[in-house]
Amino acid sequence: MIKRLPMTMTKQLLLSLLLLLLPFSIATAAIEEIDGIAAVVDDDVITRSELQRRLQDLLKQLQEKRAQLPPLTILKQQLLERMIIESLQLAQAKQLGINVEDEELNRIIERIAGENKLSLLQFREELQRQGIPFATFREDIRREVVISRLRSNRINNSIEVTPQEIDNLLETQRRNQSRNEELHLQHILIALPGDASSEQIAEAQQEANQLYEQLRGGADFTNLAISHSDAPQALEGGDIGWRRLAQLPTTLANAISELQGGGFGKPVRNSSGFHLFKLLEKRGDERHMVRQVDARHILIRTNDLISDSEAKARLERLRERILSGEEFAELARAHSDDGSARSGGDLGWADPSIYVESFRDTINRSQIGEVSHPFKSQFGWHILQVRQWRSHDNTEAHERNQAYEALRERKIEEETENWLRRLRDEAYVDTRLEN
Repeated sequence: MIKRLPMTMTKQLLLSLLLLLLPFSIATAAIEEIDGIAAVVDDDVITRSELQRRLQDLLKQLQEKRAQLPPLTILKQQLLERMIIESLQLAQAKQLGINVEDEELNRIIERIAGENKLSLLQFREELQRQGIPFATFREDIRREVVISRLRSNRINNSIEVTPQEIDNLLETQRRNQSRNEELHLQHILIALPGDASSEQIAEAQQEANQLYEQLRGGADFTNLAISHSDAPQALEGGDIGWRRLAQLPTTLANAISELQGGGFGKPVRNSSGFHLFKLLEKRGDERHMVRQVDARHILIRTNDLISDSEAKARLERLRERILSGEEFAELARAHSDDGSARSGGDLGWADPSIYVESFRDTINRSQIGEVSHPFKSQFGWHILQVRQWRSHDNTEAHERNQAYEALRERKIEEETENWLRRLRDEAYVDTRLEN
């Protein structure tokens, strides 16, 4: 399967774009190509032909997963709602001047081709072989990148996580003995508007209870999610991937913590609506060990007076003096331009991944006690010596980092959900799908 996205893109973006490239053998006779308007969204329109194209992409995904197909009208309604939300986001991005220019888009696609070990021409030929017009592929990529940048602009960049929040979460995890445990979950959401009336709440609760009873009767969770869920992952069968409980609101986390593998729970309500979860599997809850290196170095910076050749030559002479028996630390104190000179060039114990590429690569190639030949980094010219390696229990620092990421992800998801709901509620939307 072709890898389509730069590694820096989010997991959700990767999933949505991969739908375009899945093998497709399902007959599409039931899909009518009808010109016209599927929905009016403020000043924009969603055409029927675009809806049909996206529906074919969705059917590819469901065919690959061998999921039970709900009625085509249900799929169309769910997909159209997703496209309405996309349209609202693209309109706001346009207002804010967020765009991806053609030149940048070309570079992104070239990286996608490179990650698939294909030239751009070969990549275009592969898309053509799979029946995907290159122009359509380009615009799909542009749309997803614009939406990702809009969300970063409006939400991600404003999220803050305090040290106290991290401490509180870690304490809760220790009490619950959950530590680094991760859960693979499926999710169904019956959404409520922000100002839901008592009638709307009762109706949503009734629908959630009916779904729960269907699950108890043996209904397929994936199929029910596709047909009924209001969550962003509905068309993926409600699969939200691997999550830590800390990434979920407390009310939902408490309910999920009681689930066993393969089990599902009763509907749980929070401000978003009524939720049903299914636990597929668990993993993790292990000590986090890292390999650390104790290294020291001497740095000669280049400037108007010291050229690359001069810096390299000076380090060659210092290396010869060390090999002849002079102390590395003393020469570092006398000659190094780095702040570590005061401690004889000692960098202390560290994960090699924190260093720039050339420094890291030299560390990994060096034997213990060996003094490297001069090499260049963005800071200047170096020689280094690896003193020793160790396996270090980094669980505490790892847990704090994981807690930070989980809390941040939870806040991003909650704020994104609220923001999208406000966009939808405030928009003029006229859908024109026949039953």
